[in-house]
Amino acid sequence: QVPGMKEILLMGFYQPHEALSRFLVSAQQEFKIPIRYLQEYAALGTGGGIYHFRDQILSGGAEAFFVLNADVCSEFPLQEMLEFRQQHGDAHSFVILGTTANRTQALNYGCIVANTDTQEVQHYVEKPSTFVSEIINCGIYLFTPAIFQHIGEVFQRNQQELVLEESSNGWQRAEVIRLEQDVFTALAGSGKLYVYKTDGFWSQIKSAGSAIYASRLYLNQYSKSHPERLAQNKPGGPVIRGNVYIHPTASIDSTAVLGPNVSIGEGVTVGAGVRVRESIVLHGASLHDHTCVLNTIVGWDSTIGRWARVEGTPSDPNPNDPYAKIDSETLFRDGRLTPSITILGCSVTIPAEVVILNSIVLPHKELSRSYKNQIIL
Repeated sequence: QVPGMKEILLMGFYQPHEALSRFLVSAQQEFKIPIRYLQEYAALGTGGGIYHFRDQILSGGAEAFFVLNADVCSEFPLQEMLEFRQQHGDAHSFVILGTTANRTQALNYGCIVANTDTQEVQHYVEKPSTFVSEIINCGIYLFTPAIFQHIGEVFQRNQQELVLEESSNGWQRAEVIRLEQDVFTALAGSGKLYVYKTDGFWSQIKSAGSAIYASRLYLNQYSKSHPERLAQNKPGGPVIRGNVYIHPTASIDSTAVLGPNVSIGEGVTVGAGVRVRESIVLHGASLHDHTCVLNTIVGWDSTIGRWARVEGTPSDPNPNDPYAKIDSETLFRDGRLTPSITILGCSVTIPAEVVILNSIVLPHKELSRSYKNQIIL
């Protein structure tokens, strides 16, 4: 939707595989834009990756480009960021997307101190030990090619330091560059870096379970921007409560009750009397009659038997605090699994009449009994 967008590049250290290749092909066909995956030869950090592939990024003569971390969900106000850059700074200035967090949680993010009139970033600290600012970095940036000069300076400095420290730190790489600590901290106060503050939704996605919260945010967004994407109550159809997405190929019994905040994927089968709430059911899964699925991610091609109950514990931000963010919960606390979203990997089979509570089930498991607060390997 951004005018003049020419190409999308995905960068990562992960080995490309068949599923990723299939996704790239289908996405190119759907959006009619070239999409490529560039694999780093080593994990190069948030700045090192784009610096390594700078020739690829600039090959089309780009005037500007966006950099988006893949572990965030947002309204992605990219057009607004472009307009903001035209009104602030010069042709070579850069823009960070920022949002407001509460004072306690702000310490877990990059914190931005900006001029209230011009929005120029005057000070930047990544995960400070004491309170610096309520404005946090969303991991979404608008750069011009001039950014590579600043990243290049960090690279040169890293090389010089490695020459001096080679005897003790031979395993380090000068190419590993962090945008946040290495580049933004230096750019702050130079008149080159600005923050565009959004009031739209934003959340990081640091765990599989946080996809449930992200799904809720997107479903709520669709209710305003694309209501036609969401399911409606119709004669002979299932009961819909709140925001629910159902893929056209899914088969849902008319006695099922879905919602709020449910996403049903391609080819899913939902039987009679099934109750699904605050959950994601991925493609090919089958929920047999009278199952109850709450706060759960059901993996591809998984099966839940009749009268089974699969339930997790939500890890939502404080609903009474408009600036609260989702916490990065540790998987274990005091040697025990933290109660959280229940996750069934792909091709998991849950037998009839059992209860699976606050558990993570790895793929291709066929369970025979109930489980509570366990990782089932």
